[in-house]
Amino acid sequence: MRTKWMLTTFILIGMAALSGAAAYGQDDAPASAKSAPAAKARTAKESDSQWDVGASFYEALTSGTSGNGTKQTPSNGIGGMVELRHIVKPLLGYEISVNVNTADQAYVPRAGACSFACQNPATAIPGNAAQVALDYVVSHKFGNLRPFAVAGVGVYIAIPGATPFGNNTSIRGAYIFGGGVDFDFSSHLGIRAQVRDSMYKAPNTSSIYPATGVFTQSIEPMGGVYYRF
Repeated sequence: MRTKWMLTTFILIGMAALSGAAAYGQDDAPASAKSAPAAKARTAKESDSQWDVGASFYEALTSGTSGNGTKQTPSNGIGGMVELRHIVKPLLGYEISVNVNTADQAYVPRAGACSFACQNPATAIPGNAAQVALDYVVSHKFGNLRPFAVAGVGVYIAIPGATPFGNNTSIRGAYIFGGGVDFDFSSHLGIRAQVRDSMYKAPNTSSIYPATGVFTQSIEPMGGVYYRF
């Protein structure tokens, strides 16, 4: 499943890149016949700051962890993200993003090193996760195409469902980084493909197992649209 999503995302990015390159090439073809003021106006327009709001769907591919007598295995979750982005100039941009996804967790004693959790039953806890992040954005526009990279910090919240053994809401600090590409297909609308990686300490939503205390990561291949103001 992870390979399928990664391959799909890279195909989307590649298609957008080829389309953008073709559009850019067509726009540049008659450039020699254009006046210098027209070329400068186009360059200025491409480098203008912009605001946009985007919506994407993704699958959170989260790694399992093991520590403190606990083996924790999360399920891959389906989710969505909304982001408000402001590009000031190529090396200066920022955004606030909010995403939500399913986040089921399974806990079992860690074989050979389970300490006081050895007698605990295997526990599966359904749940959801939410993340709010503030990201720095670097980008550059080439015709209809804008590759970008993001890096930031946020808060990851794991919200468990019902379980007969009790549960806990878990809050973790998160580090976010990734990149992708925007492709404008009109003056206001475009397609956004990206891959993000969130790193945080594994959330402990079980009341009978200790936290593993180990960092985990969620790789999130995304595809969506945006509206530019």
